[in-house]
Amino acid sequence: MNLSGKTAVVTGGGTGVGAVIALDLANAGARVVICGRRLAPLQDIAAQHVNISAKVCDICDEDAMAALMEDAAPDIVIANAGASQSAPLVKTQLADFKHMVDINLTGSFLTFREGLRAMQGKPWGRVIAIASTAGLKGYPYVAPYAAAKHGVIGLVKSAALEFARKGITVNAICPGFLDTEMTERSIDNIVEKTGRTRDEARASLESTNPMHRLVPPQDVSKAVLWLCGDGSEMVTGQAISVSGGET
Repeated sequence: MNLSGKTAVVTGGGTGVGAVIALDLANAGARVVICGRRLAPLQDIAAQHVNISAKVCDICDEDAMAALMEDAAPDIVIANAGASQSAPLVKTQLADFKHMVDINLTGSFLTFREGLRAMQGKPWGRVIAIASTAGLKGYPYVAPYAAAKHGVIGLVKSAALEFARKGITVNAICPGFLDTEMTERSIDNIVEKTGRTRDEARASLESTNPMHRLVPPQDVSKAVLWLCGDGSEMVTGQAISVSGGET
């Protein structure tokens, strides 16, 4: 694959699957701008490839996202940034629900809107949300997160129809539990709240995957590269599950 001459923006590009995607896009020749709220991890990833630059930006800040996309003029936008919290629905505070919606849905909306505005007039573009199997099904104890990710899928499907005749495809990739820092934090939470060992907590998450594995971030990144490459032009408005057969 050769993405030379293309520019990509990857939100949440300093850690986890976002960092893997950024490095793979850069290795394919794209100029990559990664953004996040913490400068240090962004700089660590940017230092690994000459094609990557770092920008501190809050995806929920409307003006900051508009400035980021206007400056980058991207051909590829990866809405990856997100967060998760867990609690029984009846114990979930309204502030916690709003926080999950802000980060996971409103942040994706602003990433999409400003990225698509910056793409207007270009003959080719790719917009990809890194959603979750939680956007395709329910999980206990993460109702606000699942609701937000379902919203991301709706956003993808609607945007895909608006841009179907403009050379821009819009898709979501929906991984199961990833082998990343976010899942490690989920394991910590299970250990704290249930008294299970880390191995037991990890096994409980792995058991949701029919392959009994956490999803490698590289599998998600390779799906991103496929959507940016030749032969994917007719794929738009899709929620592609990368979950070992879970969905």
